[in-house]
Amino acid sequence: MVWLPWVSMIAVSVFEYGWGAAESTLEKKYGWSLGEVFWLASIWAVFQAGVAFPAGRLREKGIVSARLAMLLGALFSGLGFITLAHSGNLVVAFIGFSVLGGTGAGLVYATCINMVGKWYPERRGARTGFVNGGFAYGALPFIYLFSHWFSIDNYSLVLDLVGIYMLVVVAVCGMFFRDPPSNWWPAHIDPLRWAQDRQGARNLAKNPPAVRQYTPLEAIRTGMLPVMWLAMVIIGGVSLFGINFQVPFAKESHFGPFVAASSAGVLSIVNGTGRAVVGWVSDVIGRRETLAIVLVIAGVAQFGVLYSGNNHNLWLFMFFAFLNGFGGGAFYPLFASLVPDYFGENHNASNYGLVYSAKLVGAIGGGGVAAWVVGRWGYDGAYTLAGCLAFLSASLVMFLHQPGHGGARPDLVEQPAVQPTVQPAVRSLTVVHPKSVTS
Repeated sequence: MVWLPWVSMIAVSVFEYGWGAAESTLEKKYGWSLGEVFWLASIWAVFQAGVAFPAGRLREKGIVSARLAMLLGALFSGLGFITLAHSGNLVVAFIGFSVLGGTGAGLVYATCINMVGKWYPERRGARTGFVNGGFAYGALPFIYLFSHWFSIDNYSLVLDLVGIYMLVVVAVCGMFFRDPPSNWWPAHIDPLRWAQDRQGARNLAKNPPAVRQYTPLEAIRTGMLPVMWLAMVIIGGVSLFGINFQVPFAKESHFGPFVAASSAGVLSIVNGTGRAVVGWVSDVIGRRETLAIVLVIAGVAQFGVLYSGNNHNLWLFMFFAFLNGFGGGAFYPLFASLVPDYFGENHNASNYGLVYSAKLVGAIGGGGVAAWVVGRWGYDGAYTLAGCLAFLSASLVMFLHQPGHGGARPDLVEQPAVQPTVQPAVRSLTVVHPKSVTS
């Protein structure tokens, strides 16, 4: 339940991280404008993020299994690219690519992230970050494919093959998905095992378990979930702006198609690998602190990309593309780990679905609205605005604190999820039977 979600995330990553490299061919093939192309990406991101909460609720109620969610995600994802391959009608493209494709990718994303969080509560940061990373660097081959081989002559063939690739890979992986038994996190932890696992005790001291299992409404009432949501709205828009416009900006800075593709490749690789790294770091120094650092780096990267592009400094541009990739992706697994840390695991699919839904608002800013800003203010104004917004998101994160640990309402801190005196994480969990576990 780590490798299968990871491979599935790699398969659907081409939707988001390969789009910037494909947009010029889309414009030439169908005569679409820059704004129309990126509105397709924006609406895709709206549905990709928006499906997380309803899908989570359906899974928690037992209406939709993880396997069914993955199979539907595979079908819709494949149809998204196949539709784009055979219709130049913008309305059909919105329905097929943005609505169906976005819904499919969202089902895959939400199911994979929640699956890992449920199976590995004692090492949530590192494993969630690893799986989440596949959603970025998995697009690397397609970035070069779209930049060098994708043309109006082979347009339909390439997109059909991409659609079939996603359909097959996600469907095969999804057939083996299953949730862990209920209450997988044990109520009691062996003190002898705790004594042997000092590192686990230190990790849990930095990221203590939630004091109780919060429903979505209770999580909202603590005030912390709305702050997370707003911070993700802001940084989500900044991240999508960087993903969508780095290749066009590199070309406008006269770096050439290979350099433009390479900068996008660097962004994609670092975006993905950075997610795994920060997951491990957050287990050690704390998730809120790690998240704030990542968002500051994202802000610095926006100004760095703008400066190096305007001055045609290739190596500096690649360096800030590296920073942009790191800051523009590493925050996703940190939010995904913060939610169960703050609100517990039992309602994590719904609670994280609410937080992740912020991306549907940020997507509008990072795609269609960003294209309007670039047209109105140029890249100077767009990158300056993005950098300032990233710093604003970092400042919001500093207001976060775990409910029940100095600041939460008394009526929301009853019924602790883990006994208050228990601090260490479980060192290992061994499955004996799908309905029976030992620790």
